[in-house]
Amino acid sequence: MTIANTFITIADDSPATMSTVPPQKSEERTIARLHYDLLSEHPYEFDLDSFNFEVYCLKNHIAPEHRDAHRAEFFSKGHPCMRASPLTKSYGFGAHYNGNGKIAIYPVDSVAYGKFLNDPDIKLEKAMRTKRASLAA
Repeated sequence: MTIANTFITIADDSPATMSTVPPQKSEERTIARLHYDLLSEHPYEFDLDSFNFEVYCLKNHIAPEHRDAHRAEFFSKGHPCMRASPLTKSYGFGAHYNGNGKIAIYPVDSVAYGKFLNDPDIKLEKAMRTKRASLAA
């Protein structure tokens, strides 16, 4: 399934009013930091599958020459879209899938973010909530 012409807005329960770069907590990058680094350095270069596979390879230190051996196993199961990314859930970034399904991120406090919200040709989806919604009594 290819996602295209879609903008993922920040989660309803996101604490972000401005975007923040995910912190580098140690030498090992977090998933949030991997997402940020890849998409800020390579906007509209990755579709969802290639993005998820690149994150997996980087997180697991799989060298480029060994990636083909891991590809079938990786794609044998499903992987989350940008609605589940810590960038859209917690760090104040929206994610845009262009017409070819390639992804770029935009800060919630940017002009571009606002333009996506008002573009009738773009499907809007909310990022997944970080916490479950409380049940009304």
